Amino acid sequence: MQFLVCIHSYSGNPGLHKGLRGQRNEVIIGTSVAVFVVAAVILAILILKRKKKDPSKPVKPPDDWFSQKSGSALRDPGAEAAHCFILPEIEEATMNFERRIGSGGFGVVYYGILKDKREIAVKVLTNDSFQGKREFVNEVSLLSRIHHRNLVQFLGYCQEDGKNILVYEFMHNGTLKEHLYGPKTQGTRSMNWIQRLEIAADAAKGIEYLHTGCVPSIIHRDLKTSNILLDRNMRAKVSDFGLSKLAVDGASHVSSIVRGTVGYLDPEYYISQQLTEKSDVYSFGVILLELISAQEAISSESFGNNCRNIVQWAKMHIESGDIQGIIDPSLHEEYDIQSMWKIAERALMCVQPHGSMRPSISEVIKDVQDALAIEKGVGTPPGSSDEVVSRYSSSLNLDLRIAAAAGADRYDLSVDDASIAGPTAR
Repeated sequence: MQFLVCIHSYSGNPGLHKGLRGQRNEVIIGTSVAVFVVAAVILAILILKRKKKDPSKPVKPPDDWFSQKSGSALRDPGAEAAHCFILPEIEEATMNFERRIGSGGFGVVYYGILKDKREIAVKVLTNDSFQGKREFVNEVSLLSRIHHRNLVQFLGYCQEDGKNILVYEFMHNGTLKEHLYGPKTQGTRSMNWIQRLEIAADAAKGIEYLHTGCVPSIIHRDLKTSNILLDRNMRAKVSDFGLSKLAVDGASHVSSIVRGTVGYLDPEYYISQQLTEKSDVYSFGVILLELISAQEAISSESFGNNCRNIVQWAKMHIESGDIQGIIDPSLHEEYDIQSMWKIAERALMCVQPHGSMRPSISEVIKDVQDALAIEKGVGTPPGSSDEVVSRYSSSLNLDLRIAAAAGADRYDLSVDDASIAGPTAR
């Protein structure tokens, strides 16, 4: 194999030496410029990359991030991002928080009207409602992802000047509590039985969505008549998710702090501190008893001596076959006794002391819909009033005996004592 080697000689050829030296200078200058350009490009790319958000490491927003957000146009209701109101916008809508329409342990609610004429309910939370900004942001994120026709619509939030504010749609007919035994019952005709059944069905569907339509499921934890709101057409929506909790991987939520309202509080949750969907079912059973009787969950006057709890009072009457003893007199017997018995029976199953004895909220919905069908003349079983009482009371006693046998090996529990000895009422 032969190699061709070229040796440049400058001797006898001074022009060649001079020409090559000039070319070498041009190459050096060109190379230097190219290297400088490449280095500058690489440096610019590195700077841009450092400025971009790293998706694997969430960046904590600055302390004034919320106050920097502005604008009044709400996003699509299906969007997960919550709308942020600025405080002057809220103050203008509420006329500096002039009209107070409600209050509770988590804050005060004010009425407002936005510039686009939409009516809103503005909830100004107490300072101890959330442990900090991050918990508030998490709650806002949760609320913005929940959309159902039987849940009060969350419109947005505001966090400025130390205030945590949640904004909801305004419900024109107030709370169910007001219509059962509040100021709205004075001088007006009370709700009829069909209206009450429709409200029960609407509220139960909202809870069913939280339990089965959300992943992971959501437990409301503070169901009561003051958290069921009514729109212009008296259709019900469930409100107040300040106490709601995610049920992670289907497991029960265990907390050292039991929260809820006396009279609606699941006694099993009160003792074991284990929160499940059946805790909401217990509270809903109490609401069903209130719909039947128009009596408050806790009263020192309505239930006679040695009884302050609607569960104990109703159970005594229903199990003895005396359902008339708990029915609201203002209904004027304008109902079918069979539908009344069906709801009373289901209500008592809901307030069983142990969660395993209680039905699911989906089963409750079916019974309420069956009761509505009876009221509307569809599927009414034949029989006289006495036969109906005998049939339902026998069926109820059998169900209660089966439930009691199923929970016989569980710890003893007093429904009334647990409810009365619970946390301070909100």
